[in-house]
This record gives sequence, structure tokens and C-alpha cells, in this order.
Amino acid sequence: MDKNSVTGMILIAAILGAFWWLNKPSAEEIEAQKRYQDSIAKVEAVAAKEAALESSNMVVENEVASVTVDDSTTQQQLADKYGLFADAVKGENKFYTLENERIKVTFSSRGAKVYSVQLKEYTNFEEKALVLFDGDKNQFGFNFFHNNRILNTNHLFYSIDEAASNDSTLRFKLSVGDDQFMAFEYKLSSNSYLLDFNIVQNNMDDVIQSNRGGFDLDWKMDVIAQEKGRKFEIQYSGVYFKYDLDVVDDISGKSGSEDFRTPVKWIAFKDQFFSSILIAKDRFSGGKVDVNVYPEEDNTPVLSTNTASLIIPHDGGALNTKAFQFYFGPNKYKTLKKFKDLDLKEIVPLGWGIFGWINRYAIIPIFNWLEGGIASYGLIILLLTLIIKLVLFPLTYKSYMSTAKMRVLKPQIDAINEKIPADKAMERQKATMALYSKAGVSPLGGCLPMVLQMPILFAMFRFFPASIELRHESFLWATDLSSYDSIWNMPFTIPFYGDHVSLFCLLMSITNIVYTKMNQEMTQSTSQMPGMKGMMYMMPVMFMVFFNNYASGLSYYYFISTLITILQTILIRRFVDEEAILAKLNANQKKPKKKSGFQARLEEMQKKQQLQQQSQKKKNKK
Repeated sequence: MDKNSVTGMILIAAILGAFWWLNKPSAEEIEAQKRYQDSIAKVEAVAAKEAALESSNMVVENEVASVTVDDSTTQQQLADKYGLFADAVKGENKFYTLENERIKVTFSSRGAKVYSVQLKEYTNFEEKALVLFDGDKNQFGFNFFHNNRILNTNHLFYSIDEAASNDSTLRFKLSVGDDQFMAFEYKLSSNSYLLDFNIVQNNMDDVIQSNRGGFDLDWKMDVIAQEKGRKFEIQYSGVYFKYDLDVVDDISGKSGSEDFRTPVKWIAFKDQFFSSILIAKDRFSGGKVDVNVYPEEDNTPVLSTNTASLIIPHDGGALNTKAFQFYFGPNKYKTLKKFKDLDLKEIVPLGWGIFGWINRYAIIPIFNWLEGGIASYGLIILLLTLIIKLVLFPLTYKSYMSTAKMRVLKPQIDAINEKIPADKAMERQKATMALYSKAGVSPLGGCLPMVLQMPILFAMFRFFPASIELRHESFLWATDLSSYDSIWNMPFTIPFYGDHVSLFCLLMSITNIVYTKMNQEMTQSTSQMPGMKGMMYMMPVMFMVFFNNYASGLSYYYFISTLITILQTILIRRFVDEEAILAKLNANQKKPKKKSGFQARLEEMQKKQQLQQQSQKKKNKK
């Protein structure tokens, strides 16, 4: 490099150094710039967190409240971003409470939403306070357009309207201008599970804009496990919803989703015995629900995450009020039945068709009647079983008599089997049926009464797991009739059976084996299919596996019911003279059998067919 080049580079460096020194900011300017950059960074961090929260629909408490704005430039950026709601995206989250004899509801000023709900009359399986949800387990707010952005009320801070609030009412208000505000009003009446909820908009048509003729309401809740048996509780949990002027539908016991193509009246986030229900005084014009059930093996207190996106119709106007109600309470049929026009009682799974009718119009009235005078639910179940068995006794007696008739005919059936070779099975069967017909015995006579009793057995299968009255009620060794009664917690798990031994389930299985053995002895009069005897004994074993995790009240009922049936059979057998039955049957066989009109017509048709066949054969020979 020559002398001129070196001199040029030195002069350029000197000029740049002088320029930097002359334009160097002062200490005050450096501090101001630092404050500016910090404020920008805070705003950008809040925006990033809000974007993440909106995508996941989760809220982290006090995140927005941690923002402090002390710079006019930052305030202007918030105004540019959130418009008239710039002041509402920052603040301090405060909590308020409404409570009565039944529930305690806590509200947060952020989102003006229900923050937690405690049912004061109940506890969970650990005997702790029963809380339906708490904090971020419940997200509730509606979306609207403002300043070319989608905002959600769940992220805005409201203030309490002191003039409109008292011991039973809270009014959260968010003002954006002169006589322009949005308010959430809550009212809790005495001795009620209902919380009235109103959304009020005053002169807000120019401030917020709706989408598709309504606002999108987002409700997301984690359903907390409250019972001892997680598998059983999942099976009876889910989301229920009623279509406006139509039926109640559900997604229960599994993950799934449902799009609402028609208006919906209410939606319920339900576990086995308790529900959070949002009821529209008008209706929701559409929406969607999603249920995400966590596997039974997950070691988490959450059963499922339920999400609802509902459309609230919006007509606009200077003063616009949308009225709703929350039901936070038990899935008690007697309580929910009072809401006649809403069909809330349908969230109690009593069974479909005839099974539900038996429960609603027979079992529940009797159960409630007994409940009014007896404190022990074990005794109530015992008396309920006795009443049912007394009503069904005529069918039980008829079934036994049919079996006894077939049993006394056994020697005659054996004679038929000896006379007709085994390879002529059809001929044997025809001769046996002819004997039954002459004696006046129906092979189905013993089955039909049992079939008529089956609807009651299935109805009780639905009744006991759905009855909150049995929850945490003890009887003998069972500490909770709504859950399994464990007499031994095993150190290992048997597939399908579980990790414990339920004594009522074991007793139920033993009585079923005894009853099966009695039936086998009483029905030896007819030949059985190969392997049928073993199959009959397999059923009680299958019941022992299947019912081990079910409500002990159900196993107790089946145990008592089967035991009573065994006692009835023994008593009937002692007082029934089988020799007299045989004499009557033999007398019937000697009487001329009067043919029914149908049988006569059938025989006449058979004769005509035979004559036609003979005539056709003669023609063919010619």
C-alpha cells in the first residue's frame, strides 16, 4: 500500500470518529431510549403471550396485569392495537364471591367470569371440598371484532359497579366512552343451584361488531375426578345438549365432537354425579362441542377437557341484553325434574325406552317413598328388592310350574328317545312336541315369565349407578354404595377384573352359581345342547369380572334379588305336589284335543298341498 492510500484511510477514520463524537447521545437521551425499548419489548411480549393464549384458549393469571405503562408512546401503541379497549387489557385481577346455602361461586374481574364453584353440601372421594372447577380449569368469554382485531372478553379487565351490586348480585362493567359500556350481571338466589347471568351492551353497536349475526361464545372446562372409580366415572361423564324444541343428545364416556346445525337450548358439562350447565333464555343459534377424554391409566385428576363454541344471536340496538342461567349442582333426578320445559332430567342416564319408563314411573317413586322414612340406604335397597320380588312373584310361580310340568314328563320323553333313534332328530323333536301339546305344556312357559322380568333387571342396572342418593352412603362393609366395595386391594392388577376384590360382587356371583345349579337339577327333563351346562356356569363368573368395578349398591341388589328367588323356589317346591301335576297332565293327554281355528286352517292347507302334489305326480307319469 503506497503513502497516499494510507493517508486517505487515516483521514476517513478521523472524519468518522469526529462524526460519532459530535452525535453521541447524552446520558439522559440514553436512559430515555432504554425506557422506550423496554416498553416496546413489554408490549411485544404481551402480544405474543396473548396470541399463544388465543390459539390454545388458555389463560395464565395476572400475565397482562404485570404490564406497567409509563410512557406515552407505549400507551399510544396500545390504543392503536386495542382501540377503545386499550385500558381494559391491563389491570389487577380481583376476586369476588356470591354464596348461598348450596353453592359458593367465586368470580374474577379478569373476564368478569365464574372463576370457581364449590358445592357446599358435598365432598369428593377424599372427603375434601367438592369443587367443580377452579381458576384456569374454566375459560369463559365471547369473541367480538374491534379495531380490525378479534378480542375476547376473557382477556379484559372489568370493574365492579358498586351501585348495582349487593350480597346476591354482582355487576361487572367495562366502559369505553360516555354511556358506552358492556356489563356482565350475576345473581344468586337463596337456596338455589341456579346462577342468573346477563350480558348487557349499551350503545356498543359502533364499538364492537359481531360475526355471522352473532357473537362466538367460547367455554372450555377441565372435568375434575370426584369419585373413587375413575373408569366408572368416565363412563358416566360427558357433554349433554338439548336442541331447541327437540331431543336431548350427548357425547358420553368417550372422546368426540358434534356440530350444531340447528339451534341449541342448553349445554351441560357433566361428570357422574354433578354438572355445569349453561342455559340460554332464548337459544344458541349454532356451534360445536368437543370432548377429549383422558385414558384411564393417566395419573391426572382431570377426566376430560370439554370445549364448546356457541353462537349467541345479536340483533343490535341501543340497549341489548342477553339472558342466561348457569346450573351448578347434582345430577339428581328429583331436582332436575323441576325444570319441566328444559328436560334437564335427561342428563341422568336412566336408560332408553321401556327401561327408562320403569325407572321414572316405578322404581324412582318407590325409592323416594322409602327414602322419606328410612335413613339407611342399605335397608331401602332391601325393601325395594322385596317389593319388586313380591310384584313379580306370579311370574316366578308360573315359571316354576312350567319347569315342574316338563320335569314330571321326563320318563315319557326318555321313552320317546329310546324308541326313536338318535339319527332321526327331527322325528324325535316332532314326537316330543306332540307329547307337550297333548299334555297342555308349553316349552316356552318357563322362559316367557323370565323374559318379562328382564326389563326390570336392566332398569335397575341403569338406576343404581345414576343415583346420587347412594353416593358416600355406607352399608355393612361398603363405605360408598355408589362405588365398589373393596375388602382386599391386591398388589397387582388382573385385566378386566381390576386390582381389588368386591365382596358384594363375589356374593352375587356365588348366589348366581347356586341358582344355576338348582335350575340345572330342575330342567333335566329335556336334553340339552352339548356344552350348554358349562356355559350356564360361566355366566356367574363373567358377572363377577364385569361387576367388580361397578357400584356396590347394584351388586348388593342383584345378590339380594337372586337370594330371594332361591328362597322362593325352595318354598314353592315344598308346597307343590308334583304327583298331582303328573296326574293332571296324563288326564289331559286322554282328552280329545280341540283344534284351534288356525291349526284347522293350517291342516286344511297341508291336505290341499298333498292332493295337488299327488295330482301332479299322476300327470307326470302319463
